[in-house]
Amino acid sequence: MALDQASVKRALRKSIIAKRDMLPGAVRAALSLAITNKIIGLDAYRMAQVVLAYMNFGSEFETGGFVRQVLEDGKALLLPKLRKDRSGLDLHLVTDLEDGLEAGVWGIREPRGGDSIEDFSLIDFILVPGVAFSGDGARLGYGGGFYDRLLVSKRIDAASIAAAFSLQMVDAIPLEGNDIPVDAIITEAGEYFRNGTIS
Repeated sequence: MALDQASVKRALRKSIIAKRDMLPGAVRAALSLAITNKIIGLDAYRMAQVVLAYMNFGSEFETGGFVRQVLEDGKALLLPKLRKDRSGLDLHLVTDLEDGLEAGVWGIREPRGGDSIEDFSLIDFILVPGVAFSGDGARLGYGGGFYDRLLVSKRIDAASIAAAFSLQMVDAIPLEGNDIPVDAIITEAGEYFRNGTIS
């Protein structure tokens, strides 16, 4: 009997996280730096004024260097905060990475509070988390659907970019109707653009 899509996703999620967890910390840091340098070289990033990013947890791509660069470049940095009822994410403007963040659900650093941005059309560039990706932009997240709900509302010319280690790239990901692909995936070994380029 064929596995249903949810089971396939669970198995793939478990497999990729296990592989990612095996990366030594120093290797993960070096790969994250290489990926960050590629992302900040994209035209879409250079032209962006408002950037939505996230703070990593576990063995994810380390976002610290990227978010610091966003602030150093004088761009507006938005970070997500999980709502108390876990129904979705609120986006907050962050200017201080030291005092402006606190440990939230699952230990993920998130904004203490501050200005909340409700107009998603203001965002020019979105750094999207995920567990696994395929070259056509398909994304496997952690199962909560939080970013799919954000991406479906993004401005059509806003870039959605995933940063991932090459071990997170797979041939195909089973998609459902509410799964939203990203515009590009940037790894230490290559770049995958869903529509050929990011302008």
